[in-house]
Amino acid sequence: MGRKCQLTGKKANNAFSISHSHRRTKRLQHANLQSKRVWWPQGNRWVKLQLSTKAIKTLQTKGLETMAKEAGINLNKF
Repeated sequence: MGRKCQLTGKKANNAFSISHSHRRTKRLQHANLQSKRVWWPQGNRWVKLQLSTKAIKTLQTKGLETMAKEAGINLNKF
């Protein structure tokens, strides 16, 4: 599994690292991903997902079932 949020699809961004002399080198800005166990009430069990912190915040308001449906994820596989 790559470094990608399983609910929102957030992934790394290409950017430049700029030195004091303004020399540019390529680098990646990774998403802030966290391994999280989330309670799934419809399945009556815990689901372990790799989520961005933004997804964890919206998960509290929307709920796991609706976010998984928007992302097109089958929670029975996790």
